[in-house]
Amino acid sequence: MELGEARLSLEVRSVNHRFLDISTKMPRTFLFLEDKMKKVVQQSIHRGKIDIFLTIEGEELGKRELKLDWDLADQYLRRLKELKSHYELTGDLTVDMVTKLEDVFLVQEQEQDENHWEQHVLSTLEAAVFKLLEMRKREGDALKHDMLNRLSNIRQVVDGLAGRREVVIEAYRERIKQRIEEYVQEQLHVEDSRILQEVALLAEKGDITEEITRLFSHMEQFDDTLEKPDAIGRRLDFIVQEMHREVNTIGSKSNDAKISEWVVLLKSEIEKIKEQVQNVE
Repeated sequence: MELGEARLSLEVRSVNHRFLDISTKMPRTFLFLEDKMKKVVQQSIHRGKIDIFLTIEGEELGKRELKLDWDLADQYLRRLKELKSHYELTGDLTVDMVTKLEDVFLVQEQEQDENHWEQHVLSTLEAAVFKLLEMRKREGDALKHDMLNRLSNIRQVVDGLAGRREVVIEAYRERIKQRIEEYVQEQLHVEDSRILQEVALLAEKGDITEEITRLFSHMEQFDDTLEKPDAIGRRLDFIVQEMHREVNTIGSKSNDAKISEWVVLLKSEIEKIKEQVQNVE
C-alpha cells in the first residue's frame, strides 16, 4: 500500500494451534498499534497461531533531523576561551574541534503522527485478515469433506462390529464353558445355575454393545457440530477423543481376530480425523 512517500506492507500468517496466539513484528515506532492490531484479529479469529509482519519503507518513515544545541555550544566556546586565557594557550579554535564537543549536535528522528498511520495500518490489517478467512474457509470446506468421508468409513466398520457382537458373545460363552469343564473334569449341566451365572457375567464383560452405542452417538454429535456456524474445533477435538476411548475399550474387551482387525482400522481413521480437527477453528 502506497502512503505518500512511504510503502506499507503487511502480511498475516496462520498455523495450527489449540488456542489463539498472536505475535507481531513491526518497526519499534509502531509498537503503539500492537494492542489494537491484536484486537482486530481477535474479532474474527478464535484459534490458531497468528503472525503479523508489518514493514514500512520510504523517506516518510524514519526521517531524521540534525539539531544544534546553541546554548550548550555557547557555553563550550566561552569556557574554552577562558581556559585559553587562563593558561595562556596558543592556537585557534576550529570547526573540527567544535563538532567533537559532546551533545552539541543531536540527531533526532521526527515524531510520527500516530493518527495518520493508525487508520491505514488497521484498515490494511482488516483486509489481510479478511483474505486469510477466505482462504481458511476454502481449506475448511475441503477438511469437512475429508472428515465426513472418514466418518462414513468408521460407520461402516461400526456397523460390522454391531453385526458381529452376538457371534462374539456366543463364542466367548462357549470358550468359558470349555475352560470350566476342563478344570472341573466333568460336563456342565444346565441345572448348575451358579456356574452358568458366572459364565454369563464373564461373557457380559466381553460385550461391546454399550461402546458401539456410544460410538454411534459420538458420530451423530460430530455431524451436528460440523454444521454449527461457531468455532467448533475444541468441541470436535473432545468428541474425537471420546471416540478413540470407546474404540480402545472395544479392543481391550474382545479377543476376536476380526474385531481386532476392525479396531486397528478404526484407530487409524480416528487418528486422521484428529489431525484434521487441529486445523479447524
